[in-house]
Amino acid sequence: MKVTVVGAGAVGASCAEYIAIKNFASEVVLLDIKEGYAEGKAMDLMQTASLNGFDTTITGTTGDYSLTAESDIAVITSGIPRKPGMTREELIGINAGIVKTVASNLLEHSPNVILIVVSNPMDTMTYLVHKSTNLPKNKIIGMGGALDSARFKYRLAEAMDAPISDIDGMVIGGHSDTGMVPLASQAARNSVKVSEFLTEDRLKQVVEDTKVGGATLTKLLGTSAWYAPGAAVSSLVQAIACDQKKMFPCSTLLDGEYGLSDICIGVPVLLGKNGIESIVEIALSDAEKSKMQESAVGVRNTNGLLDV
Repeated sequence: MKVTVVGAGAVGASCAEYIAIKNFASEVVLLDIKEGYAEGKAMDLMQTASLNGFDTTITGTTGDYSLTAESDIAVITSGIPRKPGMTREELIGINAGIVKTVASNLLEHSPNVILIVVSNPMDTMTYLVHKSTNLPKNKIIGMGGALDSARFKYRLAEAMDAPISDIDGMVIGGHSDTGMVPLASQAARNSVKVSEFLTEDRLKQVVEDTKVGGATLTKLLGTSAWYAPGAAVSSLVQAIACDQKKMFPCSTLLDGEYGLSDICIGVPVLLGKNGIESIVEIALSDAEKSKMQESAVGVRNTNGLLDV
């Protein structure tokens, strides 16, 4: 199993690290345009192999896509990160050109690759990859919902003073501060609805804290987060590589599901060896349906800025 990660910055390097540590891939190729950067990150990571007990080979390269040939899965993290006060949508002008070029280069050397898009604005970048490539829709996956759901579970566990392993929760909709739809009505602690543990006001605060999870970290760190995004990506990659048929909310191209078409937005999917094995339609409350439609409007507005 060969995995390529394009972009050796904090998110890309974290992706490579978590994938290697989980020890399910034979090779990870880390690619960046900054001279020597990916090579240095790869060498540093390989020097942890004996300490962390993995046998995955990590190779770095400065822009040589031939080294990515025959990749089974490729992760696109490249693009500029958010700065304090910057929205994901403001990134579109710069990142669209980068993502389109990266996808083209990857497919030239790995025509059967499954692509996972991390670059922001993520839903729109996922849509761009659909519009600019001939890949079937099951092979193009936007990462956002997996990360947003992890942040939702963190906030729920925090509010209930509970171990996160007890918590089940999901975030669908757009990967943006205003587009996320945390499914509070369906969140549970060991199958018991979280509303049994939290007041309505506290649960509303958890939802709001989840929606600004990325912005909160950007303000604290001065740049985008990387540990949780890297872990989220590695979980998606592992589900595909190991044909786990695991369910994650991911940005995928819809064709009537959830009453939406010609849009990439976060919904529950099953991930396996073919990428997106199926889209899972779950019952939503009227309020959740309304928020999902509002989220779709925001994503479409951002998509409208694309030159496709």
